[in-house]
Amino acid sequence: MGGARAMGAEPWGRARERLRVGMQALGLTADAPTQARLLSYLETLARWNRVFNLTAIRDPEDMVARHILDSLTILPHLPAGRLLDIGSGAGLPGIPIAVLQPQRPVVLLDRSRKRMDFLTEVVARMALTQVVLAHGRVEDHVPEAPYAVITARAFASLDDIALAAGRLLAPGGIIAAMKGALPTEELASVAPPFTVQAVHALQVPGLAAKRHLVALVRDP
Repeated sequence: MGGARAMGAEPWGRARERLRVGMQALGLTADAPTQARLLSYLETLARWNRVFNLTAIRDPEDMVARHILDSLTILPHLPAGRLLDIGSGAGLPGIPIAVLQPQRPVVLLDRSRKRMDFLTEVVARMALTQVVLAHGRVEDHVPEAPYAVITARAFASLDDIALAAGRLLAPGGIIAAMKGALPTEELASVAPPFTVQAVHALQVPGLAAKRHLVALVRDP
């Protein structure tokens, strides 16, 4: 990969190995070309990051753990169907999910034009034909159809996420809110018409920090 050579082959070689080992630890199947696509995404992110501050994580191995593997830990807990990634930022978790699940329609929503420009390049370079970009606020988003899954990573409190995005859920759909430490106070504050369906403790390979996934559903 040319990007890896330009930014130093050794760090990216270690990142490639960390990705391979991490995917195995998560029980996820991804062939070498798929793993190469995930690294290509990180290389593009690292290149943009030299000019625009898209992420505070700059070490390739850390990017694998904190961006790719962290995003993919939630896959076993997501139902099938159309996915909206709100406050997508640099495309997390939406881009890694789209790479591993090319059959799933994914919409990446963010209010920042800078981030949208980055995502436009990523989607075009990686030929992610099932990914659609939406520029704007989640409160103003008008979808063609409701979503089976809405992901939110470091976006807002559970209440605020439900308030902003709940109207976009399809019947039986879930809001998958990615959190660090167990958000006890936020869980207690979830109010009708939303209910906490499940809380999953996640283990990101190579990352000691606590991670949780909170699944919210809207009452019928």
